[in-house]
Amino acid sequence: MPCSEQLMTALDALDRAFASEEPFLVTGCTYCYGEQDFAELSGPLHLITDDLVSSVAAEVPDHWGDFPRLYRRLVPRIIRPLVTGRLHVDEELIASRLVQAGWTTWDAPLAEALRDVWSAWWQSTLHTHPSPVPIREALSLITVATDSLCPWLNTWTATCTPAADAHVADLVDDVMFEYQITDLRMGFYGEYNASAELLGWLFTEVRDRVTDTRLDDLFEYLRPAVQHPS
Repeated sequence: MPCSEQLMTALDALDRAFASEEPFLVTGCTYCYGEQDFAELSGPLHLITDDLVSSVAAEVPDHWGDFPRLYRRLVPRIIRPLVTGRLHVDEELIASRLVQAGWTTWDAPLAEALRDVWSAWWQSTLHTHPSPVPIREALSLITVATDSLCPWLNTWTATCTPAADAHVADLVDDVMFEYQITDLRMGFYGEYNASAELLGWLFTEVRDRVTDTRLDDLFEYLRPAVQHPS
C-alpha cells in the first residue's frame, strides 16, 4: 500500500477510535470565548467550525475547565488537517499541547491509534517531496510528542529514496542557518534538545546523502571536542 494510502487508513482508524469520546459540557475562559463557543464545543464533533478547532488547538490549557478531555475529544479534528498541511497552527505548538494533554496516558486504543498516525505520517512525509508539512516541523512534532528522536532518524536512514534525500538537504539547510544545530531545541517551549542526536546522525549515517560544505566546516570545528571530550 502506498504511504499516502497508509496515512489515510491510519487517519480513518483514528476517527473510529476517538468516536467513543462523548460530548460533554465544556467550560472555560469567558473573556476569550462566548457561550456560543462553549455550546458548539459541547455538541457534535463534526459541527464544530474549523476556526474554533484551530483556536482550541493552540489555546493554553488553563483556558478550559477540562483541557485534557477537550483536547482528547478534538484530536481527530486537529490531527487530520495537521498532517495534511491544512491546520494553520504551529506544528510544534500542537506537539506541546498533546504532551500537556497527556496523550500517552489515554486509553490504549486512543494512544495506539495516534502512534499509528505518527508512523504512517512520517513514512508518507519521507516519500513525498515537497511534503505538506516541512520536514523540520514534522520531525519536531513527532519527536516532542513521543519524546524520542532516534527512532524517526533510523526510519529516515532506512528510507533511501530521492524524496528522503531531498528532505535531508532541506533539513540541513534549515538547521545550519546561523548554526542553529549546535543548540537545536524542538517543541514550542524548547522541550527537546535535539543537537547531539541530530549531529551524530548527520555525521555518521547520512553524510553522503547531502552536499553542504557548512557540515564539513562544522565537523572540523567540533572534531577536537569529539576527540577529546571534557
